[in-house]
Amino acid sequence: MLGTDRPDPFEDRLSAALRDAGDDFQADRAALVSAGRVRGRRALLRRRTAVVGGVAGVALAGVGGALVLPADDPAGHDRAGAASAGTPKSTATAAATVFTGDDLLRELKGLLPRGTYGEESARASDHQLGPAARLVYDDGAGAAAIGMGFARVEPGSAQVRELTACPDHNVTPYDDCTSDRLPDGSTLRLYQGYEYPDLRVDTKLWTADLVTADGQHVSVSEWNSPAEKDAPVSRDEPPLSTERLRELVTAGVWREVVDAIPKSPKPPRSTAPRTERPEVSGKSVGDTLAGLLPEGLGVVTRGGQESEYAYLVVDDGRGRSLLQVNVQYGMADGAGQAYAGGEILPDGTRIVTRQEPGEKAGSGVLMWTVDTLRPGPAGFRVVISAFNTGDQNKDATRDAPALTMEQLRKIALSTEWDRLR
Repeated sequence: MLGTDRPDPFEDRLSAALRDAGDDFQADRAALVSAGRVRGRRALLRRRTAVVGGVAGVALAGVGGALVLPADDPAGHDRAGAASAGTPKSTATAAATVFTGDDLLRELKGLLPRGTYGEESARASDHQLGPAARLVYDDGAGAAAIGMGFARVEPGSAQVRELTACPDHNVTPYDDCTSDRLPDGSTLRLYQGYEYPDLRVDTKLWTADLVTADGQHVSVSEWNSPAEKDAPVSRDEPPLSTERLRELVTAGVWREVVDAIPKSPKPPRSTAPRTERPEVSGKSVGDTLAGLLPEGLGVVTRGGQESEYAYLVVDDGRGRSLLQVNVQYGMADGAGQAYAGGEILPDGTRIVTRQEPGEKAGSGVLMWTVDTLRPGPAGFRVVISAFNTGDQNKDATRDAPALTMEQLRKIALSTEWDRLR
């Protein structure tokens, strides 16, 4: 969203899946995602707990939602090569059914078109980090990474809406996306986009996310490369068509896998209640920004997220200009580094300003930013950026953003934001 502080939507949407892992398994979230939530809420604006790595690393793909495992994970994953001919489809006990990593790989292969496989790894349904499977698949047209992830989510929650909504084109470039309600009450999102939002590498990412009425979440991600990152493109498109993705993600066996995830995790390390920082409504952020615009700016379109982030596309008669704002709590911890060399107002508010090139695909894009942090332990941060285009992913359409740095500063320091504290 805002320069280096805004989310990469492909790194970017994995908040939902990571919250699943944290709620269901009491995993060490900092170890799991390199301090994902702290890093996401304090160090990087609007990055919602995402980890990105190669197929040889652990990643929850934000838009895709697939959990890709390290090939040398020592913590309980199974390899198809280790399976014997007598391995059962699942291991039943009086309490529950357990799907081994080999079971998941076997089921996945059985649902794929004929091809060859390599670099396989998986985690069982009772693994503390949750079940997942990945492999490199080749149908004869080139090797491609495919990953699957499984989790439980709260039906009707904001998390479900994040998993099943198509991204905003002003935030994420993609080719196609649909989100449909199925006859059984499940919601299915099919997405065709790119691994890198700035399109610096033509690695395509196609995903399918199924969320059932009971809160079972099944995700599939595929790439036109043998790894999601740091590997050359091996084919024009990922191997599975939209219809094939639909058939794969809706297969009944995957719901059984989600049902096999243990509902009674290990006792928490601490019995002290966890405190969650408040989140600011994205609608309130957008409404506040709109009310602070200088005269002469017409709002062409607006959007954002459910919390903390909103944007407006405005036009002053000389072309469209994108404005975006992040409003967050809990950002004080990194203030010393983030605001080093900046200004400190008499009331203790810290300010840094930046005028730099845009970081997405658009050519000639400029991004002007005013970043403010109110004093106090809550770490209340307001950051506003303006661009000389209505879409960061497209080329510049004007010489400069529609708002000057002084106007951006005035908006960021407005006391109207205090109403959201």
